[in-house]
Amino acid sequence: MAEPQKEMTIIEHLEELRRVLLISLVAVLICAAGAYAFSDQIMGVLLGPVTSAGYKPVVTGVTEAFMVRIKLSLFMGFLVALPVILWQVWRFVAPALDKAERRYFVVFVFGSFFLFMGGVIFGFFGVFKLAVAFLLKFTGSQLVPMLTIDKYISFAIYLLLPFGLIFELPLISFVAARLGLVSSAFLARKRKYALLGTVVIAAAITPTPDMITCLMMTGPLYALYEASLIVVRLTERAAARRRAREEAEEERDEGVLPVSNT
Repeated sequence: MAEPQKEMTIIEHLEELRRVLLISLVAVLICAAGAYAFSDQIMGVLLGPVTSAGYKPVVTGVTEAFMVRIKLSLFMGFLVALPVILWQVWRFVAPALDKAERRYFVVFVFGSFFLFMGGVIFGFFGVFKLAVAFLLKFTGSQLVPMLTIDKYISFAIYLLLPFGLIFELPLISFVAARLGLVSSAFLARKRKYALLGTVVIAAAITPTPDMITCLMMTGPLYALYEASLIVVRLTERAAARRRAREEAEEERDEGVLPVSNT
């Protein structure tokens, strides 16, 4: 028989948390160092909407170009190291979960990476490029854009990072539905509040004060809420079919009478 797992003390939990944070930080730094070697190519992709319009960003300080490369490398290092970070989180949380919760959390860990990356990619191609191209048109022929590289890259990071986080919503809804924490009826009743909430969230995380970028973020955010509602509804239907099969099997088993030997 397997020995019961020893319960960890608070000090041991803190030591384990320190180990998780340290490994995650080292993974980010190593990946950031690798990303720095490709910083020119990465920056070229992010600058695509500007350079394709015939503009070039400028630097206003001696160290600005170097610090921008560091910032961009850390962002890319975080994206590349995300599987390691999620795995460390899984190892830290797993001992406190039962068998069913572990299964759902494994789905959450692996699904989180792909959804996060999908959110970043969608944010770049579906919102960022369109927003930059659209906003630059307002300069007209009388104005010459003088885009500093630091503000431009910060704008890109602060716009793409929330998309990665928000794209986790359907997966969080799936896990919550499987654990019985949320229902499709509840989400359907809260639609109007969800719409208001997406506008507020979009306004809070939009890195610029213009209304256009805010509205371009609001649409995908609310679409994710509706997608989460569909995911929860499908999860409930699958659970209902599974319960029906189990009840049918129990009734069939109870209906089988033992054969008498007399």
